[in-house]
Amino acid sequence: MEFLQEPRWLLRSKVGLKGCVYGQVAVSASVGPMARDVESLALCLRALLCEDMFRLDPTVPPLPFKEEVYRSSQPLRVGYYETDNYTMPTPAMKRALLETKQSLEAAGHTLVPFLPSNIPYALETLSAGGLFSDGGVSFLQNFKGDFTDSCLGDIILILKLPEWFKGLLAFLLKPLLPRLATFLSSMRSRSAGKLWELQHEIEVYRNSVIAQWRALDLDVLLTPMLGPALDLNVPGKATGAVSYTMLYNCLDFPAGVVPVTTVTAEDEAQMEHYRGYFGDIWDKMLQKAVKKSVGLPVAVQCVTLPWQEELCLRFMREVERLMTPEK
Repeated sequence: MEFLQEPRWLLRSKVGLKGCVYGQVAVSASVGPMARDVESLALCLRALLCEDMFRLDPTVPPLPFKEEVYRSSQPLRVGYYETDNYTMPTPAMKRALLETKQSLEAAGHTLVPFLPSNIPYALETLSAGGLFSDGGVSFLQNFKGDFTDSCLGDIILILKLPEWFKGLLAFLLKPLLPRLATFLSSMRSRSAGKLWELQHEIEVYRNSVIAQWRALDLDVLLTPMLGPALDLNVPGKATGAVSYTMLYNCLDFPAGVVPVTTVTAEDEAQMEHYRGYFGDIWDKMLQKAVKKSVGLPVAVQCVTLPWQEELCLRFMREVERLMTPEK
């Protein structure tokens, strides 16, 4: 199966879409189209940014598709990082990033090292807290009277724990599993006042990353993308590995992924030595999840500042042109 490009767009109506927690706005969920090439995604956005859309949903900014941005061939100033220092990239992820970086440099673009600050805080405190500020009660409503995918078994079990027990468990786990302990603490219910404080902290964090970005005068950002596709039933047990994507939900930045290579036998062999940065259960699960993946596609992620979807697509198109010219 061919891997699919998938952008995360802000310029899109959510009317009629089902969410897992209605009213949760601290961490923005997003629905992005999938296609076999970037040009198809651009066609989709052109169709969505139209008078009919703005008439049907007045909450969508009436901004037409900026063709001149998407079609531009001006060299870009590209921030990049090889790792977020939270989830150790698999050998294939790291190689995909470095090969893309080299191709972009050879094409005349400027590559600048850049890593958003305080990523653990953004994931463990801001994202987990924003998503589960009611202790997971609303999220659990989705599973009443229905089968639960075994992939989600661990998160469902944790959310069902009594509040006092979550706190006790977080305290006991902190010396051995600090990441899991902080997630547990953040997933406890909080008052409206505490939720407002959290939302303000997210806003402050977002502004700090934007300031970092602008200080380096970046156009776009290139990051690793979790890959290859994880083994069945494992994703819900390797929670920490969402770091490469969840960060941009927390920041509410447009992002898209483009396949650039496939897993090689050498990548697979190197994975035998993978230990992760923490050596905890999430790192061990990720190592298990990507076994026997030779030949599977691996992507990179392209990110822009808010309201720059056309620039995100333009960057994705450049990556696609350089890395998969047959498209």
